Amino acid sequence: MKKIFLCLLLNICVFGASAQSKIDVKKEFEFAAKQYEGMLKAHPDYTKTPQSTNADGSPRDMPTEWWCSGFFGGSLWYIFEETKSPFWKDAAHQWSMAVKKEQFNTGTHDLGFMLYCPFGNGYRLTKNAEYKDIMLTGAKSLATRFDPKVGVIKSWNKFRQYTYPVIIDNMMNLEFLFWAAKASGNNEFYNICLSHADSTLKNHFRPDGSSYHVICYDEKGQPLGKFTHQGYADASAWARGQAWAMYGYTVMYRETKQKKYLAMAEKIANFYLNNPNLPADKIPYWDFNAPNIPNEERDASAGAITASALLELSTYTGKKGKDYFKVAETMLTSLASPAYKANLGENNHFILKHSVGAKPLKSEIDVPLVYADYYYLEALLRYQSLTKKKK
Repeated sequence: MKKIFLCLLLNICVFGASAQSKIDVKKEFEFAAKQYEGMLKAHPDYTKTPQSTNADGSPRDMPTEWWCSGFFGGSLWYIFEETKSPFWKDAAHQWSMAVKKEQFNTGTHDLGFMLYCPFGNGYRLTKNAEYKDIMLTGAKSLATRFDPKVGVIKSWNKFRQYTYPVIIDNMMNLEFLFWAAKASGNNEFYNICLSHADSTLKNHFRPDGSSYHVICYDEKGQPLGKFTHQGYADASAWARGQAWAMYGYTVMYRETKQKKYLAMAEKIANFYLNNPNLPADKIPYWDFNAPNIPNEERDASAGAITASALLELSTYTGKKGKDYFKVAETMLTSLASPAYKANLGENNHFILKHSVGAKPLKSEIDVPLVYADYYYLEALLRYQSLTKKKK
């Protein structure tokens, strides 16, 4: 197995070092559409959302209450956005409505992923009033997990012996609440975002800009412990966690224009991009401190999320923006290569290969993941928009 990974690493690094060509976004979406046609045929049941691949190679599907249930519908909206085909609009609508009932789910912090990815994109592209109503109900459900005495949105109901755990992933739900604040005129949603982001900025990060995965708070908002759940160790830098953080604080700056959030996004980016364990193709290992680098799995999902975040961040940061854009371009070129992109009809119809969900939990190791595809398509659209502006 180590030899296989080492050969893959050498091939990828050689490719990454020479990855200077522009990405053909139209071509990538043509492939995505063909691949996802197969995905739609393989999933006639809307109660089972595409998630990944099981260890035996069979598709891994999950119920709508699973935190990833909105990504497939969101990806379909991105394909519709690029192709303008009514076929994809109808498919995106059907798979968005499949998670409609989750608007009432107060047992999860992941409603941004579950509702805003499908319905947010759907509303942006169609102005369907039903989508707006569903999201506003969902935002109220999400807000129930915020305790003003603690100052953050509770992630899980319990972690080990702690009753108020908050994970860095939770920064990704704030975009949903910012939208709800504007759409409803209810400033409470906006204030929740500020409180959560400020507490996270204060407690989740190390001096070098890397992030812990899980912070457990007491009833007054004081940290009781700092841990990992999906990373290598409590003190390590879990790659996807760093990507969530970078993306989240980039959104915070977009929505507030407060420079402290921009500074945090840049600090995270600098940690990520200057890390000596970041490979030449810029697709990270699943944890920057994983013990057996270079014989560790890559995480294409972290690469896709980071590419999307860097492309937006590049528009806010002056001269640094050129460097961020260039790295994002390298990441997308790598992801579009055979090293990470599946062959048509393979990979259970997912677009990207080689992601890692939770290696310490022996879950989703070196497999496709639905959110890797989602952020890859999002990054491609952002890249296309920015390159058109440059021209």
